[in-house]
Amino acid sequence: MQIVTDSGTDTCLSAEQAAELHIHIVPLIVTLEGKSYRDGVDIQPDEFYRLLAAADSLPVTSQPSAADFASLYRRLSATDPDILSIHMSSGLSGTVNAAKAGAEHVPEANITIIDTKTLSAAAGWQVKAAARALKAGWPKEKALALMNRIGAASDSIYTLKELKYLIHGGRIGHMKGLIASVLNIKPLIGVEKEGGTYVALGQKRSFKKAVQGLVDLIAKQHAPGSALRVQVLHSYNPEGAAMLQEQLKQHFNCTLLPIGPMSLVLGAHTGSSMIGVAYAPLATFADIP
Repeated sequence: MQIVTDSGTDTCLSAEQAAELHIHIVPLIVTLEGKSYRDGVDIQPDEFYRLLAAADSLPVTSQPSAADFASLYRRLSATDPDILSIHMSSGLSGTVNAAKAGAEHVPEANITIIDTKTLSAAAGWQVKAAARALKAGWPKEKALALMNRIGAASDSIYTLKELKYLIHGGRIGHMKGLIASVLNIKPLIGVEKEGGTYVALGQKRSFKKAVQGLVDLIAKQHAPGSALRVQVLHSYNPEGAAMLQEQLKQHFNCTLLPIGPMSLVLGAHTGSSMIGVAYAPLATFADIP
């Protein structure tokens, strides 16, 4: 079985690792100053955020087209008609709908489309777990159950230094309690599981306090010293990411995945300052092949 996902899931895999696990990543698109870039293909984070800082306009993002998905599904189905297509939250992107539309044009394939109801590393965990399970010979139903368990146990929260990108992208208008007009606040934002949309979890007056606020939110769910799987990602703020990871190590028994940059399409909606963390009880992943 082949795995299809999109660049918004942040699998953080090299091309060689993705090929080994039969994972195929369809890039989302970010457009800045009239020029469009395929996420993870046409531009790297350092260049993107340099251009963003100098830009007179704010970026616009878009999901892959139904034709993009249909083309990939058709190519894969020529050798393996069974495809599991796993995507970032439909509450934050139209990618799932594009995948469904693309699948309708490839009736020769047996395509199962999954809405993770999350994004970035927490979605990437589901993609990689499913890929490893299927490679180990698990039946599809058992791999899907593993994904569901990981999705239920995992959470994502983040903070950033400025709100203008989130406001421009329309991603925070529905979040009660977040005063979007007060641009100097540092929001604490999570992803709720029912609709897979952003939710305001608090706000702080400084970035340092916001980092501590993220740790405090996790401590409300998991007792200090708990064994957690943790992955810190950032848009283009490695210093902030390192600060967050160090504080997490002081409070929890962390199994750490490498810090890295998040999808440019996600970073386009936050700006370069964003840091975030995906976390879950370590025991959740004990039986992954």
